[in-house]
Amino acid sequence: MDIKTVKQRYGIIGSDPMLDQAINTAVQVAPINLSVLIIGESGTGKEVFSRIIHEYSSRKNGTLIAVNCGGIPEGTIDSELFGHEKGAFTGATADRKGYFEMADKGTIFLDEIGELPLSTQAKLLRVLERGEYMKVGSSVIKKTDVRIVAATNVDLEKAIAQGKFREDLFYRLNGIMLRIPPLRQRKQDIPALFHKFTSDFADANKMEPVLLTEGARQLLMSYQWPGNVRQLKNVADQVTVLKINRVVDEKEIERFIPHTTTDIAVVSGENGGQHTYSNEREILFKVLFDMRQDVTDLKKLVVSLIEGNGNMTQEDAQLIKRLYQADGSEVFAPQTQEYGQISNLPQHPYDFPHEAKPGHNAGIEPAHITEVASEVVPPDDAVFSISDNEKGLIIRALEKHRGNRRKASQELGISERTLYRKINDYDIDL
Repeated sequence: MDIKTVKQRYGIIGSDPMLDQAINTAVQVAPINLSVLIIGESGTGKEVFSRIIHEYSSRKNGTLIAVNCGGIPEGTIDSELFGHEKGAFTGATADRKGYFEMADKGTIFLDEIGELPLSTQAKLLRVLERGEYMKVGSSVIKKTDVRIVAATNVDLEKAIAQGKFREDLFYRLNGIMLRIPPLRQRKQDIPALFHKFTSDFADANKMEPVLLTEGARQLLMSYQWPGNVRQLKNVADQVTVLKINRVVDEKEIERFIPHTTTDIAVVSGENGGQHTYSNEREILFKVLFDMRQDVTDLKKLVVSLIEGNGNMTQEDAQLIKRLYQADGSEVFAPQTQEYGQISNLPQHPYDFPHEAKPGHNAGIEPAHITEVASEVVPPDDAVFSISDNEKGLIIRALEKHRGNRRKASQELGISERTLYRKINDYDIDL
């Protein structure tokens, strides 16, 4: 059977290879009396494939019944599937046929099969193995000749490991596995699907169909579509109804695409605003750019201090505090005198001596300082020992708080216990 003919018959839009493979598998397996397990996310059109399997099989003249297993309460699912006898439970005022009796010689499509209770799974396994079942409230064994096509949007193997699904039932259902690709994996089909949906809706309601700009097409193709084809159809219908201008651009499409949990909106912009980023890469670039700008500002500040400007504003101190805290090391905020004249700055490989005075170059000769595009090059004899710098920070914190270890540990940003350990490790004499 030609795949193009199948697509036309069932209104399937798209030329994605994975989609074509799924259609071809459905047509090939249809004449063979095997159970079929359809795997696919919600909204991918699994029920259409159950129709293909039924209508291309020898059971096409029988009944096809679609059952949403997740939409039937656990207390009534057995009655729905297998029927019940009069008086079997409260409210059972008459005998009732179940789906397996009504679909005899036909096909039952069990959607969301993973939602079946374990007790019902055992009864379904008996139908698959022997073609036998019993009505609720009856001890009489009944026979049925039904082909089962099941579908799920959950990982059944994971459900088996969690004890939520029977392993033997999984292998009985999985005579043939058919995978339906999600819409995000067939991006090239999205514009054609959107056009089909808007045209059909416009024709049914005597409206002009909408047209997409290239930007709108790209936006539709870049969106993840967690609801798949079903969600795309809903958006197409809304755009057709609510859009006065028949030409739709990307800004207008954004109004109809909801912000989902897959979008990330955590990075603050200027003036306290926020910017929404569609992926982690954009956030990383933003963070790196901001970090580079902060480091550049800090370098300019240090150069200014070394060249003789000893005054530090509140904004300068806050910048240094933020950058040193972001470094991840156990350091404390710069010590200042009410953000005025410098008394102490955190020790660092590029730091200048404790006795530096406002208006001086902190003992570093200008020849050792090279400024190229706000870059500061440390002198050759600069100290790069982490332990020595850390020891110096601890001593300064203890001196500031007159030996009060609790206050010193709070300012250093470490626990009091860690401070005690480091005092012993560095043999600090208080």
